[in-house]
Amino acid sequence: MARRLKMLGTTSEEGKCPTLYEDLDTGEILVQGIAVTEAADVAQLKDVADNEAFVIVPRDLLIRFAPKA
Repeated sequence: MARRLKMLGTTSEEGKCPTLYEDLDTGEILVQGIAVTEAADVAQLKDVADNEAFVIVPRDLLIRFAPKA
């Protein structure tokens, strides 16, 4: 079954990434952003599972739109 997503906000001026979404059923947060693919950057990441990916998230996006616990 597809997730039910609510867009929380974006700092993009053109409607592209980065954007934060909330899964309305689980409360999980999804992040849309530019993928980290540079080998030297990826090599520094620890304990990465095969099904995990990393995206760049501007701090301002999190400050403005991340839910507060």
